[in-house]
Amino acid sequence: MAGNSQRRGAIRKGKKGAAVGSGGQARRALKPKGPTPAATERTGHPAARRSALAAKRADNGSRVATRRAKELPETVVGRNPVVEALRAGVPATALYVAQGLQADDRVTEAIQTAAGKGIALLEISRPELDRLTDRAIHQGLALQVPPYTYAHPDDLLKIAQESGAPALLVAVDGVTDPRNLGAIVRSAAAFGAHGVLVPERRSAGMTASAWRTSAGTAARLRVARCTNLVRTLKEWADGGIMVVGLDADGTIDTDSFELATDPLVLVVGSEGRGLARLTRTVCDATISIPMSRSVESLNASVAAGVVLAEVARRRRANGV
Repeated sequence: MAGNSQRRGAIRKGKKGAAVGSGGQARRALKPKGPTPAATERTGHPAARRSALAAKRADNGSRVATRRAKELPETVVGRNPVVEALRAGVPATALYVAQGLQADDRVTEAIQTAAGKGIALLEISRPELDRLTDRAIHQGLALQVPPYTYAHPDDLLKIAQESGAPALLVAVDGVTDPRNLGAIVRSAAAFGAHGVLVPERRSAGMTASAWRTSAGTAARLRVARCTNLVRTLKEWADGGIMVVGLDADGTIDTDSFELATDPLVLVVGSEGRGLARLTRTVCDATISIPMSRSVESLNASVAAGVVLAEVARRRRANGV
């Protein structure tokens, strides 16, 4: 009958207190579960399922975008850019023309130039051209450019050593604008440099834009890529090359640039912060350009061109 149950814990024994099996107040006490988690963190809660679905969609979208970027070839798009790239001698594998495109002078020149260079002419639908250019404003024309084949830093050193003249190399440190890089390559070729070095990270590469700005000189001047700029500069310095950094607060200026006739690598800093701290530590000297006080600084590619022109002038004057 009620009250006479013999099951364990049903009969109170001993002193007053919690009955056996109720959780007690000591070692066997129930542990608190803490504050209630947010709805998005509760397994099975609708809010948690929605959050997980959104995260999955975002991850898939990121993967698709990355895959699309890897799959799509690099292209120069737009009538003027395509014509300029063809005039500059940018190596191209195909010229895409939208079906039904109304030809003007630029379209006609692009087609004739591509045909003369042996570049494949492909007429495709506008939706396909949209996909190929990742929906950029192409104006019915797109020029496919193959990936640039970089040289090894040792190749540049070998070319310089075998040239019969004091080595003149250019290294860029954090130049992220491909047009600036293309302009630096163009100046390097114009003033007798043996090659240009770019780091793999935090730097522009030889994209179609850099090719176009270089006005085709990238086809004649080797551009190398290194994994660690500071280490490569140290290796070149061990090979007998002076490392000179272009800096607004340089220890010397172009008026007293006696090192110009020695084997030299000119390091050009980024458009904003200039030379990186570690890069500065491996420079044998830093050089600045005397300027009017009304002008604070020059574009990285312009400054590189000024210093390279001074190097070329001094070498001519000394018969080097």
